[in-house]
Amino acid sequence: MNRPALPPSPKIPGTRPNRSSAMQIILLVLVLLILAAGVFLAIGARKTRTMADEARATVPQAGQIIEVPGGAVHLLDMGPRDAPAVVMIHGLGGQMHHFTYAMTDLLKDDFRLIVLDRPGCGYSRRDTEAQAELTAQGRMIWAALEHLDVRDPVLVGHSLGGAVALGMAVDRPDQAKALALIAPLTRPDVSPSDAFAGLNVPNRTARRLLAHTWAVPMARAGALNTLNMVFAPEPWPADFLERGGGALGLRPESFLASVEDYMASDGIGAISQDYGARLKTPGGILYGADDALLDPVAQGQSMEEFGLEYKALPGRGHMLPITAPAECATFVRKMAARQA
Repeated sequence: MNRPALPPSPKIPGTRPNRSSAMQIILLVLVLLILAAGVFLAIGARKTRTMADEARATVPQAGQIIEVPGGAVHLLDMGPRDAPAVVMIHGLGGQMHHFTYAMTDLLKDDFRLIVLDRPGCGYSRRDTEAQAELTAQGRMIWAALEHLDVRDPVLVGHSLGGAVALGMAVDRPDQAKALALIAPLTRPDVSPSDAFAGLNVPNRTARRLLAHTWAVPMARAGALNTLNMVFAPEPWPADFLERGGGALGLRPESFLASVEDYMASDGIGAISQDYGARLKTPGGILYGADDALLDPVAQGQSMEEFGLEYKALPGRGHMLPITAPAECATFVRKMAARQA
């Protein structure tokens, strides 16, 4: 017996319109989120441009710029031209004013001082990210020194600048006459300070987006905490942003350079492998005994194995060129006297 055909299911009014409306709502929300993100980034970009302009006005270019393979080096050339040459190389996130803050006034009458912004920092330039590699930075500095006809220099390096100076001495052991390293990075840092946490941005696209939007405003908002960590246990000077050049850190190019430098700093491992065979330059290391960024024993005292003197200043931290300029100047004079 055939069953009667069932009537077609009645259509529920509004089913398709409701599904369509849900999709429209989702799309609208997505569009609004994209617009909000765009506005957020635009606000950050505007703040960044304003802060960068203020930073450049606060700390303008101070010296000459020398074009070299791979970029350009901004430097000051002061003191008697016939005096022994001393080249001063600053650390991570810094610039020449870490030395001009006080140290140069204590040395400029007796030495020809070449005080520079490391490639990529301050008003110096790197043409490619590859130039952030420590040996590449050193070769750019050597090129600038050759342009100035500076020979047999004493290399003064603070923090990451110490790593660059060591790379220069290992790369050209017959050209550096002495090393005066102040709180230097001499081997890979197995326990990085929290002060560097914001620089661990391995993705290039992300770091460039951050650099031109919110990295600078965020750095300014956290500046007090960062400075406390960097200078600990000592107080940081009230005029550091201007006289010490700290304001220049509030620029997108400074953030990018600092991230690239941080990512490239592990190159000290390869340099350290050559200490035994190629580190022939005499000199020494001065540390703050209470340095909160780098371990004085692991990074400093351990270098006695390779013939470098070691001294630690009780109660002092990492920023010795600014907090202990007299002690640093005395140390440089002592190391310079060893160059014969």
